[in-house]
Amino acid sequence: MSRSYGERAKAGTRRRNGAGSLLGENGNGEQTEGRMIENPYKRLPPLERRPDGTPYRMTPAQRKQANALIRRECCNCEDGNCIVLDDGDTCTCPQMISFSVCCKWFRWAVLPLAGTLEAEIYRDKDLKRCAVCGGVFVPKSNRAKYCPDCAARVHRRQKTESERKRRSAVDS
Repeated sequence: MSRSYGERAKAGTRRRNGAGSLLGENGNGEQTEGRMIENPYKRLPPLERRPDGTPYRMTPAQRKQANALIRRECCNCEDGNCIVLDDGDTCTCPQMISFSVCCKWFRWAVLPLAGTLEAEIYRDKDLKRCAVCGGVFVPKSNRAKYCPDCAARVHRRQKTESERKRRSAVDS
């Protein structure tokens, strides 16, 4: 069976974009024999737990931020329902109704998009408060005093003060 140039180009583009392998197609538009569609969710590492074995928990404010992040960024969440758990009957996203981190996709694909929230949930000891705005941030070194937003402004201000001082010393 011969395909037109347009059909071959579409198939090649789909393969380059990864659609053919995710849908279980072998390039000819046919299902591969004896194989189910692979779920990328299964390849994710397991969820971390505290040393006592309990899952990490969120405060109500963190959960509110996480729910907004899920609605905005999670590709598996559609109208508050989880596509991965959908087996013909709609299923509410368990991460949106839970205070513990219980979804692998949320943990490994969505949560890293909000570094501060991830740090608040998982690394409570490594956090520092900004000396200017009071916001929480993850320091890149043990000397960090300012969050990345404030650091640029403070550095610029210190540099102009230093230059002004240097110029005034030269004039006298």
